[in-house]
Amino acid sequence: MRISINKIILTIILGIATVIPIVAFSPHFASTEFEKMNALETQVLWGIDVDNIYNNIKVLSKTPRVAGTAQEKKAVAYIKKQFESYGYESEVQSFHFNSYTPPQTLTLSIKGYSQRLQPIAFEYSVNGDISGEIVAAGLGKMEDINKLDLKGKIALIQRGEITFADKISNATAKGAIGVIIYNQESDTINGSLGDTTKTSVPAVFLTKEEGDDLISHLKKNPGSIGQLNIKGASFNQNTSHNVIAIKKPVKLNNSTNNIIVIGAHHDSVAGAPGANDDASGTAMTLELARVLKNISSDTEIRFVTFGAEELGLLGSSHYVESLSEDEKNRIVANFNLDMVGSKNAGNLILQTIDGKPNLVTDLSQEASEKLNGEPTPFNQGERSDHVTFAEAGIPAALFIHHPTEEWYHTPQDTIDKISKSKLQDVAEIVGLAILNQIVSENQSSK
Repeated sequence: MRISINKIILTIILGIATVIPIVAFSPHFASTEFEKMNALETQVLWGIDVDNIYNNIKVLSKTPRVAGTAQEKKAVAYIKKQFESYGYESEVQSFHFNSYTPPQTLTLSIKGYSQRLQPIAFEYSVNGDISGEIVAAGLGKMEDINKLDLKGKIALIQRGEITFADKISNATAKGAIGVIIYNQESDTINGSLGDTTKTSVPAVFLTKEEGDDLISHLKKNPGSIGQLNIKGASFNQNTSHNVIAIKKPVKLNNSTNNIIVIGAHHDSVAGAPGANDDASGTAMTLELARVLKNISSDTEIRFVTFGAEELGLLGSSHYVESLSEDEKNRIVANFNLDMVGSKNAGNLILQTIDGKPNLVTDLSQEASEKLNGEPTPFNQGERSDHVTFAEAGIPAALFIHHPTEEWYHTPQDTIDKISKSKLQDVAEIVGLAILNQIVSENQSSK
């Protein structure tokens, strides 16, 4: 467990403060108030047990936890049980989403064309086995295809200016039975059509080099016939879950009690055990719930682990959408913990969606300066669940180490890559930041 020099000094001061007259330390606090704050800081900082965090990561990261799978359900049951073991009543909030299984078979061949093509399916590409003349259709905008005869044909379209789904929609409106889209730049991309309603014909993606060569072939060989076969793709409605535990305020007044939300996502990507991404944030949320359980507070504190973050922040979006306007107005801070324990990642940073400070960054920088001698830096970032809260007008920030480790989203994201010292550091900063806020609110309510 990391014990910083600043923390040792802070603890000594806290101890001395109980025997030396308090006025010598701060004229701004009454003696009893200062003593209470010292005791609370000691209770939070020394109450954090990094082994609890580590052991919960170990349990959660035994297998990948892809949203909607049996493994995610098992993780949800474990998280719920842990909350309840700390004395909370916990709720599992379910929500539905559409899941897509990529095709098992994907081939594209052209009569008289010797080059081997390696098409990529879009997310939400539909099955189909079609044959037809391939017609170059520019960028697929209506002005590009209005004069073309695409009935019963396959449209070859360049990426750019409008969405993939709009290109396909325009082509099918003119009778196309399939669409090939090729990149306009020499980079790789995994394209998505958005959802299952965006296309009714098979569609694939090619590289810029493949597309340019195919365009040249069509100029020399107009009327070339293509065969496109997509098989095995499927769409299913699936269910994921959020897990919620709430620490009720001591003085319950629903019209005035502010709310703090501490959260992390518990799902992982396919094939990745997700020890750091994001069993680390989930386990830290659990530990902070345990430590803060017995801190007297007029602030309501909600501990939430979100499902389906990896599929587009679906769990946090569902959670925020389920809140009343009154609840949204009373949430003063969202602390989002995502990838907070990797040995080989960079230093801790905070991220807000606009790169500007807010209550979360202010509290956290004050806490990190007190603990570590310097404030944690912050910058702009929009890749985790804090985005959902911020877009609803709630002050929110992501806690993450940057740059990320090389095994991000890989099978190597395992428990042996986790740093206890990094876990301890982030937990202390967040714990002290939240304590400072609830103490401040307790004093203002008197």
